[in-house]
Amino acid sequence: MALIVQKYGGTSVADATRVRDVAERVLYTQQKGNQMVIVVSAPAGKTDELLALARGVAKHPNPREVDMLLATGEQISIALLAMAIADLGGKAISLTAAQVGIKTDGTHQKAKITEISLKRIKEELEKGQVVIVAGFQGIDEKHDYTTLGRGGSDTSAVALAAALNADMCEIYTDVDGVYTADPRLVPNAKKHDEISYDEMLEMASLGAKVLHLRAVELAKKYNVPLHVRSSFNENPGTVVKGGENMEQGRIVVGVAHNSKISKLTIARIADKPGVAAMIFSKLAAADINVDMIVQSAGKDGLADISFTVSKDDADRAEEVARSMVEVLSAESVERDDNQAKVSIVGTGMLTNPGVAAAMFETLAQNNINIEMISTSDISISTVIPGELVEKAVQALHSAFELDK
Repeated sequence: MALIVQKYGGTSVADATRVRDVAERVLYTQQKGNQMVIVVSAPAGKTDELLALARGVAKHPNPREVDMLLATGEQISIALLAMAIADLGGKAISLTAAQVGIKTDGTHQKAKITEISLKRIKEELEKGQVVIVAGFQGIDEKHDYTTLGRGGSDTSAVALAAALNADMCEIYTDVDGVYTADPRLVPNAKKHDEISYDEMLEMASLGAKVLHLRAVELAKKYNVPLHVRSSFNENPGTVVKGGENMEQGRIVVGVAHNSKISKLTIARIADKPGVAAMIFSKLAAADINVDMIVQSAGKDGLADISFTVSKDDADRAEEVARSMVEVLSAESVERDDNQAKVSIVGTGMLTNPGVAAAMFETLAQNNINIEMISTSDISISTVIPGELVEKAVQALHSAFELDK
């Protein structure tokens, strides 16, 4: 008997018909002799609807109360799925994070899981129940609801799979695997049968939306095999696992993009030790994650520092930057929301020279100006004008022959 954790995203439980389809799939898998733990997201669009309600009543809603509100979205899904399974003749119970005992730190809207109690889940599994757990949420030491951030249901599922030592964690979404690029931008993108944790980590961190970054980090840490599949068909998906036996030969395995970034520049600041530390310490204290950083060459003892953040954090990042203008004797703070990040990813970069040159040459041939560059062992990222992101992704996908 295998223990399988399945996660279903918002589009998979968007309405009554979709919920019943998921219920049938879950029961089919259980009837093959498997124990089933199901993690679900809120119905598609529900989280955005709740956030709009919050912002309609308060300009800056209290984060604790926002989490209290958002936690209700997943409770809709778990209750409906439990009802559907029972109506089809199965046995199921829905549980919130509080009822399970998914404990987190106290960082509202970006909480991290610290501990999971397995007692209730194991008791219900022994009764032959399908255990349906609300994703995306936890409780802190005060027993207040917290949420894990966008895509947090993936993290909930992988954390449960790791804690339960599950045989497989299946992530069901509206695409049937991990592709060489977003199929909406590149219609001839190819689906991977397998991809390594490291490559998936880079893809997720650089904008690929198939899996949440923290979910992949947990999967790698605890060696949880992931199977990314579509809940809309029976096609095999993409298995994400350790690097052994990964398909070799491709230098680049994917092109990722992220159009939800903003670039801020603090202009004409003193080019001396400690200035950068001051800026980024202030941003960190405001819980703002900075992605790419570029400092211009100093001239006349002054320099510019540019950095990118998520558009969700851009308002707060701008406030922090402007609050330091006087102490830094800066000339100005400039913000550009019309930015996108385009990246290539592949472990083959470690042993093959000339990849960066090929990327930059491809962008140049397509008259795409590069504004910022960053690299890791297995990825190269560029910031470009936002309106050129589709052109860039398609050009790079073709240049590295990912459609073959």
